[in-house]
Amino acid sequence: MKGHRGLLRIVVASFVASLLWACADDTTHTQVVSPPVAELQTPSTQQTKNIPTAEQLAVGKRTILARDLPAVGKRVYRLIWRGGPFPYDKDGAVFGNRERLLPSRPRGYYHEYTVATAQASSRGAKRIVCGGRKKTPSVCYYTADHYASFLTIIP
Repeated sequence: MKGHRGLLRIVVASFVASLLWACADDTTHTQVVSPPVAELQTPSTQQTKNIPTAEQLAVGKRTILARDLPAVGKRVYRLIWRGGPFPYDKDGAVFGNRERLLPSRPRGYYHEYTVATAQASSRGAKRIVCGGRKKTPSVCYYTADHYASFLTIIP
């Protein structure tokens, strides 16, 4: 069996070498030249402000733009950035992350806010959970299924 593996490696290596040799053509080689430093452009603040951070993408790389939240979710999201007032007593309460679906942070880092569900007798299953400072969170997540899954909100 060991002899077969060695022979297979030789055959594969020969095949790859022949492909590379067949593709090699001196007339197709080009020289890559870097542009002068003055020509390099950095993205403007406007271009970079909507680029998600690593933390924002940490939750399964599933995202939602703030403008694509349900209408009530958009209102709650705006209220979070204004500091309230919130319609539910539990809005702004510490979210424990017991499901461990969000990145691990010290207790008190995450706070939850209710996204009211039409005709629900309770607060419903929809929430926005934000991490960091209450009025200026570092990251926010939306859940429509009572913490079973999260979408990172991209501002």
